[in-house]
Amino acid sequence: MPVPLRRALSATALVALLLPLGCSTSLTSKREDEKRMSSSDDVSKPAPRWGIVIHGGAGVIKRESLTPEREAAVRAVLTEALQAGHAVLAKGGSSLDAVTAAIRVMEDSPLFNAGKGAVFTHDGKNELDAAIMNGRTREAGAVAGLHHVKNPITLARAVMEKSPHVMMIGDGAEEFAKQQGIELVPESYFYTEERWQGLQRALEAEKQQQQAPPEQGQPQGPSSFYETQAGSDHKFGTVGAVALDQSGNLAAGTSTGGMTNKRFGRVGDAPVIGAGTYADPRCGVSATGHGEYFIRYGVARDICARVEYMELPLLEAANQVVMDVLVKAGGEGGVIAMDAQGNVAMPFNSSGMYRGYIGSDGVPAVAIFKE
Repeated sequence: MPVPLRRALSATALVALLLPLGCSTSLTSKREDEKRMSSSDDVSKPAPRWGIVIHGGAGVIKRESLTPEREAAVRAVLTEALQAGHAVLAKGGSSLDAVTAAIRVMEDSPLFNAGKGAVFTHDGKNELDAAIMNGRTREAGAVAGLHHVKNPITLARAVMEKSPHVMMIGDGAEEFAKQQGIELVPESYFYTEERWQGLQRALEAEKQQQQAPPEQGQPQGPSSFYETQAGSDHKFGTVGAVALDQSGNLAAGTSTGGMTNKRFGRVGDAPVIGAGTYADPRCGVSATGHGEYFIRYGVARDICARVEYMELPLLEAANQVVMDVLVKAGGEGGVIAMDAQGNVAMPFNSSGMYRGYIGSDGVPAVAIFKE
């Protein structure tokens, strides 16, 4: 089938399955949102000409372990983030402003592993990373290893717009933040009891593993434990957004607190342009998952490259990478993506991914599971 005809047919199919639904607290409405959001993982179709898609992390998210109160709180913050991004776009604002606004809402919530809700490292510290990219110009900014920046996505954008660099890390990045007047907070701001207890459980598991008899043929020590922890983490906490504005420009951004009990200044995929964050004139992607795999396979750029060079529909490209390439490699997680026509893809190979979408009609929809 000729490429133009194939894309036209797939676009027609997608419009019937991703019409925005309201985010009611009733069980029926939740199920409808889940069906609508999961349908974008199966069929490609055109979305409204502008909008924003977000995620709040992927991983082992089980219905039975998610209390109604917790689910309602998560859905409320996702909805707030969508509405913040939509408010920018509806006024003719830029996709960069929309992405920044949406991510800042999630960074300010203790429910997500970014900003306020960042997890703890092995040494009991919080280390935050973020990146943002302008699809129209391919300008990008990234930061890593932050300890005092309240909203890392804001600093990442400052790196992009107010410096000649793409990435800054650690103390140097925070010194740049001071010069730019970006809000800094004491390390205690990032403390939450939930994240601290998560670290204590991880440390206890590490201790027990180190005391256990070595298995034949298996390496021992902190590095092997880290690999085990990374592969079995219940949720790969990251937040992200991709937006298409009324001028047809795409932008993508991602922010994270990393992995619980990480060591040695480990940095994941979120601030790595082309791995966890990427945008060009055709496609924008923000990822969440086991970062080492997303870096090795250049996940975000790979999806957009398939759109550009193979002329694949966005959803097909995203599914190939997340559901085939990553699965075969053993990499768990998912992505949100949007193309220049407003098509949206949200595939994930884990049991759940916090995600949401809002189009030009201003009606948000959020989902967690695949049904």
